[in-house]
Amino acid sequence: MEGSFRRGLVPVASMLAIQIVVSICVLSLGVMMPAVAADLGIDPKLIGVLTALTYLVAAVGALLAAGPIVRLGAVRICQAALLIGAAGLALNSLATIAATVAAVLLIGATQGPANPAAAHVLAQRTPREWFGIVFSIKQTGVPIGFALAGVIFPLLLGWVGWRGASLVAAGAIAAFAILIEPLRPRIDVVVHGGAASVGIWRSIRFVLGHPRLRVLGYSALIYVVAQHTFTFYLVTYLYQHNSMTIGEAGALLAAAQLSGTVMRLLSGWLGDRVPRMKLLGWTGLLMAAGSAAMGLLPSDATYATIAAVVIGYGAVVISWNGTSQAEFAHMAPPGQAAAATAVQTALAFSGAVVGPPIFALLASQADYRTAFLAVAVCVFLSAVWQLLAARRRD
Repeated sequence: MEGSFRRGLVPVASMLAIQIVVSICVLSLGVMMPAVAADLGIDPKLIGVLTALTYLVAAVGALLAAGPIVRLGAVRICQAALLIGAAGLALNSLATIAATVAAVLLIGATQGPANPAAAHVLAQRTPREWFGIVFSIKQTGVPIGFALAGVIFPLLLGWVGWRGASLVAAGAIAAFAILIEPLRPRIDVVVHGGAASVGIWRSIRFVLGHPRLRVLGYSALIYVVAQHTFTFYLVTYLYQHNSMTIGEAGALLAAAQLSGTVMRLLSGWLGDRVPRMKLLGWTGLLMAAGSAAMGLLPSDATYATIAAVVIGYGAVVISWNGTSQAEFAHMAPPGQAAAATAVQTALAFSGAVVGPPIFALLASQADYRTAFLAVAVCVFLSAVWQLLAARRRD
C-alpha cells in the first residue's frame, strides 16, 4: 500500500499542477476582458461568445488529443498544449480584435488535452480502488486555477496593463511547460513501436455504444450546463434579482467555489466506496433541487437565505466531474482511458458551448426563474436516467 501511494503521488501532483496552470490560462481573458474590450472598442458581454468558442475548440481538441497522448506521452502533449496557450496570450498582446479571437481559439486548444492526458497517466499509475479520490484531487485544479487567475490578473493589470499582463502570463506558462520536462520520464506512459492508437470515431462509438458510459456521457453534458450557468450568471442574477452589490455576489460565488472544491474531494472519496453511477445520480437530484431553489429565491430574500442556497447549490454543482472521469477511466478497456475520457470531456465541454447561451435566451425572453427551473428539470431527468441505468446489469 505504501509503495502504491508513493508511486501515485508524483503523477497526481504533476497532473494537478498542470490542471491549475491550464485553468489559469483558460480564465485569463475572462478576467482581462473589461480592459481588453475598452481598448479594442468591443462589447465586454462578448466574453460569453468567446467562452463558447473556447470550449468548442477544447471539445474538439480533447478528441484529437487521445491518439497522440498514447503515442507520444501525456506530459509531452500537455507541454505542447501549454505552449500553444502561451502563444495565444502573447498574440493577444498585439491588441487587435483578430489577435484576441485567435488567442481564444489557441487557449481552447490548451484546455482540450488536459483531462484525457491526466486519465492516461492516473489510470496507469494509481490503484483502481483510488480512482475516485485521485481524479477528484486532480479536478480541484480547476477551481484553484480559476481562483488564482482572479487574483493574479487584476494585479498584473494594475502593474503592466492588459498587454503586459498577457506577455507576463505567456512567459510564465511557457516556462512552466519547460520546467515539467524532468517529470516526463517518471510519469509518462507511452506506447512505442507503432502500436495501433485508438481513433476518434472508434472512441466515440465505444462510449456511445456502452450502456453505462453513454448515460454518463450525456449526463456530463447536462451537468456542465448546470455548473456553467451557475458560475457564469450567479453574480449578474444576484445583482439584478436580489439587488446585491457586485462585491457581495462575488464573495458568495467564491464561497460556492470553495464549498464545491471540498465536495469534489468528498465525492471522490465516496466514489471509491459506493457505485459511482448511483452517486452521480443522487448528486444530480441535489443539483436539480439547488437549481430550482435558485430560481425560486424571492427578490427580498434575506442574505442568510441567499447564502445558504448559493453555497449549498455550489457545493453539489461543482462536485461531480472528477467522479465522472474516474468512472470513465475505470470502465475503459486497458490502455484506452485517455480515449474514453476524451469523449467524456468533449461531451461535457459541449454543455459549456450550448448551455449558457440557451440559459441567457430563456432569462431574457422569460425570466431567470424560468431559466433556472428549466435547468433543474433537465438535470433531474438526467439524474433519474443514471439511477435507472445503475440498476441494470451490463
